[in-house]
Amino acid sequence: MWQRDEANGHEGTVGVLLEDGTEPGPVYFDSASGSAFYESTDWWVYNGTLRAPTAERMRARCTCGWRGQNTYPIDWNRVQSHRPFAYDTSGPEADWETHMDDVAARTVPVPEDVARLLSQIRRQLEDIEDEQPLVALRIVGELEAIISSAGPYAARTATAEIPMPRIAEALGMTEKAALSRLYRYASPLRH
Repeated sequence: MWQRDEANGHEGTVGVLLEDGTEPGPVYFDSASGSAFYESTDWWVYNGTLRAPTAERMRARCTCGWRGQNTYPIDWNRVQSHRPFAYDTSGPEADWETHMDDVAARTVPVPEDVARLLSQIRRQLEDIEDEQPLVALRIVGELEAIISSAGPYAARTATAEIPMPRIAEALGMTEKAALSRLYRYASPLRH
């Protein structure tokens, strides 16, 4: 699975396509322990064994629902059954990275001076967290206080005026991740 620190609900994986161009559902494996079944959508399980369909091509996919346009053939003779992760999936990964660049390009920009301050705080926290964990905790507490006072008001104002798909896009998140963040901020406003 591919992730970025700021992915916020976007996780990339290799998806597969069958010969007819359809994307198969999960493959189910009998665990031989009653009614429990194991399911997988890992690309390498679509190799035609154990009643799984045989995938012909791979492409990038994202948990947000996006699917890459580029497809790449799968040479099953080169896929090592004990090390399928060694097979070259760099094409789909590069396509997902491009998707994430597109997601980032549609986000609302953070003012440059604020971005610099946030970057500075992040660097300083990384520098002191091992040597001075109590100072790091104090700083994190201050940041949480800022969030708890500004977050609820910003969340309420945004949701009252802006449709959820646009909020998610502006934050570079999936709608599910954006809703989760907004719910986390949901608390009585303090004035």
